Amino acid sequence: MKKFSLLLSSLFFLLASCAPKGPATLTVMTHDSFAISEDVVKSFEDANNVKVSFLQSGDAGSVLNQAILTKDAPLADVLFGVDNTFLSRALDADIFEAYQSPALSEVPSEFVLDETYRALPVDYGDVCINYDKNYFAENNLVVPQSFEDLAKPEYKGLLVVEDPATSSPGLAFMLATRAYFGDGYLDYWQNLKDNGVVVVDGWETAYYTNFSASSGKGPQPMVVSYASSPAAEVFFASTPLTESPTGSIVASSMCFRQIEFVGILKNGQNRDLAQKFVDYMLSKQFQEDMPLNMFVYPVNQTADLPEVFTQYAQVTDQPATISYAEIATNRDAWIEAWTQVMK
Repeated sequence: MKKFSLLLSSLFFLLASCAPKGPATLTVMTHDSFAISEDVVKSFEDANNVKVSFLQSGDAGSVLNQAILTKDAPLADVLFGVDNTFLSRALDADIFEAYQSPALSEVPSEFVLDETYRALPVDYGDVCINYDKNYFAENNLVVPQSFEDLAKPEYKGLLVVEDPATSSPGLAFMLATRAYFGDGYLDYWQNLKDNGVVVVDGWETAYYTNFSASSGKGPQPMVVSYASSPAAEVFFASTPLTESPTGSIVASSMCFRQIEFVGILKNGQNRDLAQKFVDYMLSKQFQEDMPLNMFVYPVNQTADLPEVFTQYAQVTDQPATISYAEIATNRDAWIEAWTQVMK
């Protein structure tokens, strides 16, 4: 009887060891604007016997704060959404493992800002002023083509911007003015204030409540948004459009280029799967799916853009740039100085 029990136990052990294992779980922490098609996620899951769980954790700043506070016991394996305005803070906090993905061979060096390969570029977009084409046509008003133009009397009260202390595009636009005017950026903002610039907390309020071309039909025909917004207007239109109702001002230095990064969190439980997912995010399949989900541009130079992007989105030839190290050193002081002028 004892031998039979031992034999039975051995048989159960053998069957258990031979049984197929269930999928592992890979957790990816993202900002709330992250979106990707279900079939693209499923393709990765099926190929790697894994279940991908996305942990959306607020805006980019909130995501980074959570990752830093929990770095000894991370909530996720991978973090996506840190941009170049917060990159130095993430690197200084040492939350990422280094990983030089082979997929970087398809990414131009201009996007690889971290030479230690802890944060790898995934997408980019230009923060610009969008304008209501119909308003400018009906009022026989020339679209401004420089920062200086915006402070002229004919544009008084026509621009809504986001607070850089509470909004990512608001911060990007402020940084564009800082890059252009240097220490004189505060004098410029005083001129905008005197010319009736409207400041709101976030992009959604600016675009959907204040902007005259949006559903809210607000009072301002110019808004700080993205160069891809005109393509989004066409893509999401309830009736087909042959022309976008909005345009972007992409004159030299008037747009700030945001680059978003992904990194493998230190002390995570699934490093091998995390590396594979980073590779996948940089793959042609994933990169081609991003534009119509997040309205950003792929960094993989082999990825094709959807037709609505090539027809209606604009890319500036000369974006405003400030190094992420300089932003890290001065960001809080610049925002505080801006607040003192604008309140």
